[in-house]
Amino acid sequence: MSEFPVRSPDQLPALLQSFRKAAGLTQAETALRLGVTQQTYSALERNASKISAERLLQLLNLLGVEMVLQAKPLSDTGIRAAEPAADDGPTW
Repeated sequence: MSEFPVRSPDQLPALLQSFRKAAGLTQAETALRLGVTQQTYSALERNASKISAERLLQLLNLLGVEMVLQAKPLSDTGIRAAEPAADDGPTW
């Protein structure tokens, strides 16, 4: 099984097109299975960063692709872990 880390929405169009072609589907066939026109699917594939999570999951399932989210250490993201808040007790 291959992994394709996605770190930017700009990666999605090429990945979706590759997955579609690997599944042996044309844009028209994929559109028919999604219940949209070929033109709508073409726009969706070109502008994949605008796709809803629901539609993306539907498309990935159709293409035989599973999305796996994997946590990575916060130090790799450039995000600092939040400091625990001081517990001074209730403030009513």
